Amino acid sequence: MPERPTADVPLLDVQDLSVAFRSGDALTSAVGGVSFSLARGRALALVGESGSGKSVTALSLVRLLPQGAQIAGRALFDGEDLLSLPAPRLRAIRGARITMVFQEPMTSLNPLHTIERQIGEILELHGARGADRIRARVVELLGEVGIPDPAERLSSYPHQLSGGQRQRVMIAMALANRPDLLIADEPTTALDVTVQAQILELLKSLQARHGMAMLFITHDLNIVRRIADDVAVMRKGAIVEAGPVGEVFAHPRDAYTKALLSAEPRGAPPPFDPEARPILEARDVRVWFPIRRGFFRRTVGHVKAVDGVSVAIREGQTVGVVGESGSGKTTLGLALLRLIRSQGPIVFMGSRIDGLRQKELRPRRRDMQIVFQDPYGSLSPRLPIVDIVAEGLSVQRRRLSYEEKREIVARALEAAGLDPAAMDRYPHEFSGGQRQRVAIARAMALEPKFVVLDEPTSALDMSVQAQIVDLLRDLQRERGLAYMFISHDLRVVRALSTEIMVMRAGRLVEQGPAARLLADPQSDYTRALFAAAFDMKAEAGAELAT
Repeated sequence: MPERPTADVPLLDVQDLSVAFRSGDALTSAVGGVSFSLARGRALALVGESGSGKSVTALSLVRLLPQGAQIAGRALFDGEDLLSLPAPRLRAIRGARITMVFQEPMTSLNPLHTIERQIGEILELHGARGADRIRARVVELLGEVGIPDPAERLSSYPHQLSGGQRQRVMIAMALANRPDLLIADEPTTALDVTVQAQILELLKSLQARHGMAMLFITHDLNIVRRIADDVAVMRKGAIVEAGPVGEVFAHPRDAYTKALLSAEPRGAPPPFDPEARPILEARDVRVWFPIRRGFFRRTVGHVKAVDGVSVAIREGQTVGVVGESGSGKTTLGLALLRLIRSQGPIVFMGSRIDGLRQKELRPRRRDMQIVFQDPYGSLSPRLPIVDIVAEGLSVQRRRLSYEEKREIVARALEAAGLDPAAMDRYPHEFSGGQRQRVAIARAMALEPKFVVLDEPTSALDMSVQAQIVDLLRDLQRERGLAYMFISHDLRVVRALSTEIMVMRAGRLVEQGPAARLLADPQSDYTRALFAAAFDMKAEAGAELAT
């Protein structure tokens, strides 16, 4: 092992890193000539849109790329070149001195093993011995990352924890052997804004306590402001600008950096007439799921997913529904569309629909549509775009010829900002933002009056988010659409909604005009939610914990 470098030498020094992937005879470059350094105790954010090479750069440092990857350059970690180390030496460093936290903890944690076993395994692999000592260390780690009653959680499985708790377990695993470098690859993207704020605060405090260096990968510039000391902006596999966060954000030099900084959804929702006709009215909606136990499966209680929520949406209006995961947002949207059973009157375009059978509802469904969060999961990979967008037409307008359907699909794709010539391609041939436009085109092909938008931008880069928000506003302005916009991203809700509903544990906490609610929230929960979303200086964590 080489002699330990002096304190003024960077902990990580990446020099001219290049990564390419071979597929058959073709070689595709993913990262080209990237160089950066990271000092002990500092946090560097690699930021850029999907496909910019951020994750490939990070994974190449610990050689976790798939077969066929070709890596060139140097990555000096404490004086040792990670890219040329023998496998046994690299394994000794990975999981001990360099650790990683990934974006989706549910896919990173083993669903068949308890939390104790998974964290304990990391300790054993790097030399820990003695069941009692390992268990005590696991409890200590769980407590350090903020898991309540850590000793009681040892026997829990990943599915028994919330998303935020699972991410905390991943952080505990990463900290198990007191690493010198923590690589965090989009660790908060799938989390609610309040949980996101808690995880960022946790990472920052742990970094300060342990003196770790942190390489943080994200596409969200607001996160960069909170977590990083330095930032490197990547585009198409290259770093286009780098420097201290304050300097880069205040005085960006590169045009791409400037575009990223201005990409946050902005503007105001289209004005609507407060006297416009009501499209949907619901009163005291309840969705209770029975809890059944015992041999005879008797009902012993209910999970009150939605508990007495009322809402009215007029033509041309957007009502935003916000709250943490499990608050009942999506369940409410599905109930209003009669996609799940509920109690309470629901009036759609002047007629009650809550008591109708599915056959009676079918003709009305052309006027009510939904756009889901994950376009890749909601679009069939086996169908071309033309068939996906025409699905509703095949049910609602059966007399149309195939040529007429293609004409309607072409108009819907054009309205959604896509080239109609691409309608014979398949979903995997499109980017995430383009797939979401396809999902919007499918909803708009039937010219509905009411659309539920269920987290349609949360999986997208900020620049693509802004494009989708602009698209939705344009469609609403042109067609007088009524939207229910479900999201945990308050920035997007602010740009689209004229009214906001705040939900928690199935109940309505607060409701009112968006401008008033954003300026002067009345409940502690709403203030904490907005503080986490807009990075206000407020004690959001303490309020939510209670």
